[in-house]
Amino acid sequence: MSIFDTELKRKGTYSVKWDMMKDVFGTDDLLPMWVADMDFLPPDAVINAMKKRMEEPPFGYTFVPPETARIISRWLEKRHGWKTSPAWYMYSPGVVPSIATAVRALTDKGDQVLTMTPAYPPFFSMVEQNERKLVLTQLIENNNRYEIDWDDLAEKLKDVKMFLLCSPHNPSGRIWTKEELKKIADMCKQENVYLVSDEIHSDLVYRHAKHVPAALAAENDSHIITFVAPSKTFNLAGMQASAVIASDEEVRKKLQEDQGKQGFFTLSTFGITAMESAYSEGEEWLEQLIDYLEGNLEIVRKGLEDIDGLHLMEPDSTYLLWIDAREKGLSEDKMKEALYQKAKLGVDTGEKYGKGGEGFIRMNIASPRAMVEEGMARLKKAFE
Repeated sequence: MSIFDTELKRKGTYSVKWDMMKDVFGTDDLLPMWVADMDFLPPDAVINAMKKRMEEPPFGYTFVPPETARIISRWLEKRHGWKTSPAWYMYSPGVVPSIATAVRALTDKGDQVLTMTPAYPPFFSMVEQNERKLVLTQLIENNNRYEIDWDDLAEKLKDVKMFLLCSPHNPSGRIWTKEELKKIADMCKQENVYLVSDEIHSDLVYRHAKHVPAALAAENDSHIITFVAPSKTFNLAGMQASAVIASDEEVRKKLQEDQGKQGFFTLSTFGITAMESAYSEGEEWLEQLIDYLEGNLEIVRKGLEDIDGLHLMEPDSTYLLWIDAREKGLSEDKMKEALYQKAKLGVDTGEKYGKGGEGFIRMNIASPRAMVEEGMARLKKAFE
């Protein structure tokens, strides 16, 4: 039995995934396979580090020590071959606040900010809520895989100040190649556009694939800002700790100025502890996790063979699966009725991910095998 087969009690723990279903879906009796956290315990090393820190009160103001950047930089070099300087690091409670900070710090109200659709919804909201104009380029489907519309991207980069890149891509799990990333970076540099790369899913990579950081792919990365975090990798979203990496000193100053306006100056004591222990001692656990997710992915593949009209867009990474249900010809309302009322399955429908997402389902498979098997049974019931 795998450590990931353990079924955890999550209801009543203020879990967004388990305790907010009524707010999101209108009912709380669903099997939750939606928001991107895992139904797994984090590495023992992280739990033990936090227990040890709990036994060393008080818990007064804590600064992020220089060692934190060194720990993350060692992880990035070992896992992805990217050498970063500790001087390049800043911190944030999470990637979404970091997106908002970058938008405010590096663009002005009314400026245009570009991203690709379908996309993680905060890529839209953090632009629009900060009074910038959202510009979209739609990914092209080619042999059940997303490709970049290079002509459209080139045209739209001429008029924008920033390009928000999801790498690996959420919701499809697509990993952009080194050549693609180099081309994107070069195009942004040519047009004097900031490239902001959300790489929060970069450690959750299946065995056939390899993530390349955008700043590593680029020869000149002064215009690139990268976001990483242990939250998705080690199931630590509640710790509210992430890193911002920018090699350009002027860019860092602008980001720091905006954080200062928000009153932000440090992470929580336990966020620092969790982040350091995860990146320094969590690799063996992560390797076991990836193997387990590969097994869950195979359950989904086999389950979809028994559901006519549903097709998986094969992922390179992430535990979020992008399932094409367009052949069913259902409206979003009818899709939700089938999933939520008939099958009692809490998954995301695709319209929230923007143009091109209509008719898709996003399913989270970072759960014990039994739950994934039950999820596939419910998915089949939804479309019977």
